[in-house]
Amino acid sequence: MPQAITHTTIKRINNSTIVDAQDVLAVEEPLEIRLAYGNNDSRHIKSISVTMRTPGHDTELAVGFLFTEGILKSPTDTGNITTISENIVQVALQPGVAFDMQKLERNFYTTSSCGVCGKASIDAVKTTCELPDAYPYDNLSCSADTICSLPDILRTQQSVFEQTGGIHGCALFDINGALVLMREDVGRHNALDKLVGTAFSGGLLQLDKHILLLSGRASFELVQKAAMAGIKIIAAVGAPSSLAVQMAEDWNMTLIGFLRGERFNIYSGAQRIKVS
Repeated sequence: MPQAITHTTIKRINNSTIVDAQDVLAVEEPLEIRLAYGNNDSRHIKSISVTMRTPGHDTELAVGFLFTEGILKSPTDTGNITTISENIVQVALQPGVAFDMQKLERNFYTTSSCGVCGKASIDAVKTTCELPDAYPYDNLSCSADTICSLPDILRTQQSVFEQTGGIHGCALFDINGALVLMREDVGRHNALDKLVGTAFSGGLLQLDKHILLLSGRASFELVQKAAMAGIKIIAAVGAPSSLAVQMAEDWNMTLIGFLRGERFNIYSGAQRIKVS
């Protein structure tokens, strides 16, 4: 099993006293995502992304990344998913699956802090989000009490965060606040790709009747990934960015920030939140 944590020796200072101590760190290592495509007699392999991640759920991370970038459309698009080495995952497309070749013409480098880096324009970072006609799911509603209960549930499930304090988590809940899935990673975008990839591979998409909780801030990239999965309600413990709010408004999503205790701010889609 891949290791999500590692131990190190540190010097700990307290009231001018210095002592040797052991500390626990979240592991950060590169993962290369490769895509195999073409017909059986003419297969091509292309490196799509190198992402800095916490090892674990790597195949789900690869599938989630390819789905939220618009390369995969359905679980039936994928053939064999192979772990080439501890830091390389290869996803094969079924022969004849159509995809946007332009997306393969650029390589993604993703850090644990900023997500996809080096894209040249705002149009490049906005993945085309083709939601079915049935979305947005406008009669979806959730109580404010349910929203307030979610962070405590996530914290009880974040084993790596509990040990290291240096990792992001995201969780998927049903509309009544029951936990469905949770994933952790040093990169907030990787944690969400792992979660979406698990849902994608398990046939759970679209996630339009679920709530997404983010342990940190809400960036535009996380809103984009959530929209690709059909998620309509996003709650973040931290602040949203201006572009995240704009995207949520454009796609008629409910975006909540500064979720702490019994308080939170609604930046878009307030009609879905019911206060008793």
